[in-house]
Amino acid sequence: MSKRDYYEVLGVSKTANADEIKKAYRKVAMQFHPDRNPGDKAAEEKFKEAAEAYEVLSDTDKKAQYDRYGHAGVSGQGRGFGGGGMNMEDIFSQFGDIFGDDLFGSFFGGGQRGGRAGQRSRGVRGNNLRVKLKLNFEEIAKGVNKNIKVKKHVPCSTCDGSGAKDKGSMQSCGTCGGSGQVRRVQNTFLGQMQTVTTCPNCHGEGSTITAKCGSCKGEGRVFGEETVSIDIPAGVQEGMQLNVGGKGNAGERGGAPGDLIILIEEEPHKELHREGLNVAYELHLSFPDAAFGTQVEVPTIDGKAKIKIPAGTQSGKIFRLKGKGFPSVNSYEKGDQLVQVAVWTPQELSPEEKAQLEKLNQSPNFKPNPDKNDKSFFDKVKEIFS
Repeated sequence: MSKRDYYEVLGVSKTANADEIKKAYRKVAMQFHPDRNPGDKAAEEKFKEAAEAYEVLSDTDKKAQYDRYGHAGVSGQGRGFGGGGMNMEDIFSQFGDIFGDDLFGSFFGGGQRGGRAGQRSRGVRGNNLRVKLKLNFEEIAKGVNKNIKVKKHVPCSTCDGSGAKDKGSMQSCGTCGGSGQVRRVQNTFLGQMQTVTTCPNCHGEGSTITAKCGSCKGEGRVFGEETVSIDIPAGVQEGMQLNVGGKGNAGERGGAPGDLIILIEEEPHKELHREGLNVAYELHLSFPDAAFGTQVEVPTIDGKAKIKIPAGTQSGKIFRLKGKGFPSVNSYEKGDQLVQVAVWTPQELSPEEKAQLEKLNQSPNFKPNPDKNDKSFFDKVKEIFS
C-alpha cells in the first residue's frame, strides 16, 4: 500500500508555513491521540502517520527533498513510524511538546497528561550525519543495495548507553521525583493555572548519574563504526538526498539517534551523457556508411542495442530509442536514449583520396541540397531536451 501525500495527511497546502504545519499536526494528532481513542488501532495508525508527516514537513531540508522527489527522497529510506522503526514513546518524546502541557491537562481532564504522553524523554538526541555516495549509470537505472561503513558515535557497550558505571549508579531525580517535569500551580483571576516545564536538574531524563561509566565518561556513547545497508531506489539523480532514519550519531545517555543523510553523486559514463530521464549518445559514422546505410551497435545503460542507419543519413540526425533512458523515481515514467549522428570527416587524405573526392565533388549529388521537410538545427536541439 502506497503512502499518502504528507500534505494531505495534515490537511495543508504545499505553500503552508511552519506555524500552519505545526497547528495542523497538533489538530490531527489530538483527533487521533491514543488516550482519546483507547484500543482503536486505526486511530493509532493515523496518529503515527501524522507524526511521520510532521517529522518531514517541519524539517527544512527534509521538506525541500520531499517537495522535489516525494517519498523516495525522505521516507523511502526514512524512519517509518508505521513500519516499526519508531514506537509511540519515541513520537511523544520527540513531538510531545507540540501539544502544550496546559492544553493536554484541560483536554484530558486534570493535572496529569494522559497515558504515554507524559513519559519523560531519555538523554539527548544524536546529530544527523551526511555522507556522499557515488553511483554509476547502471546502478541508478536499476536501483541497488549498498553497504557503507560510517564512522560515528555508537552506544557504549560497557554501560548499554546509560552513561552510568553500573545500575546502582543511577538514581531518581530528587527535583522532579523521576517524572522529568516540574509542575507549578499559579493563582490567576481566571482561577488556578498549571504549567509544566522540563526539570532543570535532570533535563527531562528523570534520573541522575552518581558515578560515570569509565568507557564513555558518562555520555553513553563512544566513537566507532557501523556498516549501514541502504536500498537506493531506481532513478535517483545527482544532488538528491535520501534520509535513513536512526542511523546517524547515537544520542547521549540513551537519547534517540540522529539520521543518516545520503547525498547522491553520479559517476560520469565514458560514452553516455544524462539529460534528466533521457540519455544522449553521439554516434560517429564514416561518410560511406552514412551514404550507403548500415547497422551499428550503440551502448545503452543496460547493454548494447542495434540500430539501423538508413542510406543518405545526414550529420545531426537523431534516432530515439524508446524506453532506454532512466526511470522516474516517483512514477512509472521512463526516459529515452537519443542517438545523434556525427558524420566523420577525414583530417588527412592521400593524393589518391583527394583526386577521388575532387571528382565526386563535381557530381550534382554531392552539392548540398537539404530537404525542406528536414528539421532545422534549432528544432533538433529542442527535440534533444524535450
